Amino acid sequence: MSVASSLAAKSRARRRFSARRLAAWVAARATNHKTAPWLVAGFATAHGLLWTLVLCNLKAAQDVHMDVAEAFAWGQKFQLGYGKHPPLAGWIAGLWFRLFPAADWSSYALAMTTLGCGLVVCWRIALRVVDRRRAFFSVVMLALYPVFNFKGFKYNPDLLQLVTLPLLVLAYLHAFEKRSARAGLWLGLAGALALMTKYWVLTMIGAIGLAALLHPDRLKFLGSPAPWVAIATTVLAMIPHLLWLKEVDFIPLTYAGDVYGLQSRAQNLQLVIGYIGHNLGLLAVPVAFAALALCWPVRWRIPPGTVRRVWSRGANPGVNLPQAINVWIIQIIVAVGPPLGALIFTVYMKTDWGISLFFLVPLALLAIPALHVRRRALFHIAAIWLVVTLAALAASPLIAEVEIERNPNASNTYSLRSGLARELTEAWHARFNTRWAVVAGTTEIGEPITFYSPDHPAPFTPGEVWSSGLTSLEEAKRLGFIGICDTTDYRLSVCEAWMNENAPQAERLTMTTQRFFHGFPGPRTPWKIWIAPPGK
Repeated sequence: MSVASSLAAKSRARRRFSARRLAAWVAARATNHKTAPWLVAGFATAHGLLWTLVLCNLKAAQDVHMDVAEAFAWGQKFQLGYGKHPPLAGWIAGLWFRLFPAADWSSYALAMTTLGCGLVVCWRIALRVVDRRRAFFSVVMLALYPVFNFKGFKYNPDLLQLVTLPLLVLAYLHAFEKRSARAGLWLGLAGALALMTKYWVLTMIGAIGLAALLHPDRLKFLGSPAPWVAIATTVLAMIPHLLWLKEVDFIPLTYAGDVYGLQSRAQNLQLVIGYIGHNLGLLAVPVAFAALALCWPVRWRIPPGTVRRVWSRGANPGVNLPQAINVWIIQIIVAVGPPLGALIFTVYMKTDWGISLFFLVPLALLAIPALHVRRRALFHIAAIWLVVTLAALAASPLIAEVEIERNPNASNTYSLRSGLARELTEAWHARFNTRWAVVAGTTEIGEPITFYSPDHPAPFTPGEVWSSGLTSLEEAKRLGFIGICDTTDYRLSVCEAWMNENAPQAERLTMTTQRFFHGFPGPRTPWKIWIAPPGK
């Protein structure tokens, strides 16, 4: 053997030794009861920070999503409900933006902080079902799930469910194991917290109820005080919100019926198929990466028997089978139930409704007793996450440029609502020298104006039955308002008619905005403006 060949062989051996040592370090920290919580918290923090940077680059040519601006608007006034949804998402946004400025970066940081908290709670769930090795593996799988990175850019009630629903599942597993009144109290409070996020959580609550009824140990659980204390606690905790629902004549239910009811069976079937395909595609990403980590090739060659070694026979002490049964039942029900219900009741099925329903899939797969998770697999899955994240961070500025270059006229995405908000704020101050209090327009324009204007005027949506309650037409006329109609919106004639009827003496203007991003022009959007002075 030549000297060069000998040196190369020694170098490869040192690299293999270093990789083995690093893999052993990761596995040791992930499975030690003292260091594992710190490792998971550090991982969740790193994931949140890095993906906040990715999203800041990726969305640099856009204003914040309407849902984010809507949650910000809700948070300006703490209420027991906001027309379409329960109040928790608005409360959290209100607290967050009292600590951080209303800026694009802070909205992405809020979304990633929410998901980071969800990762930690999901790890706590996993510890009740599997050993620490599998628990850490499941958390990294979740971080690779697009809902926890690319798709998690918009903070809204759907995203917040990835904290409150894991808390609900964690409380249920705890109550199922302890079967005490105290555990039932925590389960009831978790149920109320979930219901204050979005009524869609009834799907998960129903799945947990069915899991309790179908589980082989159901009589032990149902014979304990835990489920009955949980039900009573949830009802008591929800009384203030239930009274609000009655006060507003159950407006959120009116919203759901008006917006998501369908007459066309063909469209319903198409939407359900789209929902299933969309969510299966998202889940395929972490499952494929997990398979790669478990069957990691040696020198880019998969040795014979590698796939077989991932599976083992016999009892597995790393899986708590009774709790695994709970997880399997819950995940199967929330996977099958919503699309089946949508078909039966002819409901408009949104793909985003699946955002909160599949966080148990990694754990459900890793809880299969026959699956063997080697120590080095932890290092492999963590390395995959790091490579994917850093690649996304490096590519994100280019992706933003390519998207606006290819779709320069996508007005919903690239219209400069932030610039319009600043111009209108200056126009109001120049005329009245007071704070601009109310903006009137569709949700797509009103909420972004609220977010970006330094005065953060309360949004008023003309003709909306399910009003958020942040302001009223009477208050708008008393304080004065600026009405805005998007000339590219199909509802332009309706908007103009409302403005002319309710602001006949208003000053009328036309403003045009256009975004430029790294030399690439966005859509040129004309806006019709009505400036109605404060009432005398």
